[in-house]
Amino acid sequence: MKFKLILLVFTLIITQMYGQKADSLKLSKKLSYTSFIVPTAFIVSGAILLNSEFNNDIQTKTNSIFGSGFRSQADNIFPLVPIGQIYLGKYLGFKPKTDFRNQTVNIFLANTATLVVVEITKSLAKKERPDKSNNLSFPSGHSAIAFTNATLLYYEYKDDNFWYASSGFLFAGATAAFRIANDKHYASDVLTGAGIGMASGILFSHINPLQSFRISKKKKATALIYPQLGTQIGFGAIINPNF
Repeated sequence: MKFKLILLVFTLIITQMYGQKADSLKLSKKLSYTSFIVPTAFIVSGAILLNSEFNNDIQTKTNSIFGSGFRSQADNIFPLVPIGQIYLGKYLGFKPKTDFRNQTVNIFLANTATLVVVEITKSLAKKERPDKSNNLSFPSGHSAIAFTNATLLYYEYKDDNFWYASSGFLFAGATAAFRIANDKHYASDVLTGAGIGMASGILFSHINPLQSFRISKKKKATALIYPQLGTQIGFGAIINPNF
């Protein structure tokens, strides 16, 4: 029953987000339901693995490889690397799809949507973490954020340099692996988290929420939005007013 409820929530959220065509959101003609095949496959795979014996076997084998006492903070850093790549790409000689302001808005909205879906799902699933620390294991928020930003990076630069655009998925995949190795998540958690993140990244890479980011009609500001990962997940912002 819980499995069906989780899938229903995912279906409703994705359908609602996809169907939003308000004047403030300009939806690209290139976006179709086929764009969500891969993230949906990840989400469904994770949901199927949830509470399965195979899921536990993967965790046991991972612990045997890395050791039960393995701990690394890399999974708090890797999700943010693609954000830096999005901003630095043009200075490395690559041509981005959008400008700084739209990049910032897309990062903020995509990560916000991801966190909302993740937190709702965690409260529904109430899956205990492998290390028994709490009941917020499913899905993985770190993996979701990592794949959100990796997907945003991909669509920002794929038309100019496929390899640079795809490099963010290396950090996203490493994030997922370290979450399992740190005994914080099962394979089911990171798979579903990856699917949620990819879906959000795809959606907000194809819409243009704001043509400009202004504080007033005459004054503009530059803003850098970044997720904060650690014991809690949230957002930070650096705002530079240009008066």
